[in-house]
Amino acid sequence: MTAEFIIRLILAAIACGAIGMERQMRGKGAGLRTHVLIGMGSALFMIVSKYGFADVLSLDHVGLDPSRIAAQVVTGVGFIGAGNILVRNQNIVGLTTAADIWVTAAIGMVIGSGMYELGIYGSVMTLLVLEVFHQLTFRLMNKNYHLQLTLVNGNTVSMLDWF
Repeated sequence: MTAEFIIRLILAAIACGAIGMERQMRGKGAGLRTHVLIGMGSALFMIVSKYGFADVLSLDHVGLDPSRIAAQVVTGVGFIGAGNILVRNQNIVGLTTAADIWVTAAIGMVIGSGMYELGIYGSVMTLLVLEVFHQLTFRLMNKNYHLQLTLVNGNTVSMLDWF
C-alpha cells in the first residue's frame, strides 16, 4: 500500500507542478513550489482521511467520516487563496491565482483519493483554461474599439422625457 501512496504523491506533484510552472512563467505570486506543496499536501490529507484510521476503526463505537478532513482542506486552501488577492491602484489582482490554487488543491485531493485519470484531466483542463483565456483576453483587451452613435430626433423635449 505504501508504494501506491508514493505514486499518488508523485502524480499529485507532477499534475499540480505543471499548473505551478505555468503560473511561475507568468510571474505570478504562487508558482511551482507553492502549487506542488498544495497538491501534495491535499493528496496527503486525502490519503490520511481514507486510510489513516484503520487501527481505530476496529474499536467499538468508532465511526469514520472521511469527508471531514477533505472539508477542512477546502477551508484551509481558501485562506491561502485569499492571501493572494490584493488591491493595486484600484484594481483587484490575484483572483486567477487564488482560483487556480483552489483547483490545484482539488486536483491533489482527487489524486490522493485514487482517481488518477480525473486528476490528470483536471490538470490539463486547468492549463488549457489558463492559457486559452490568457491569449483570448490579451487579444481582446489590446484592441481599440470606436463606437459612434448618432441620435436624430426632431423633438428635443420628448427626448428629455425619456430620462
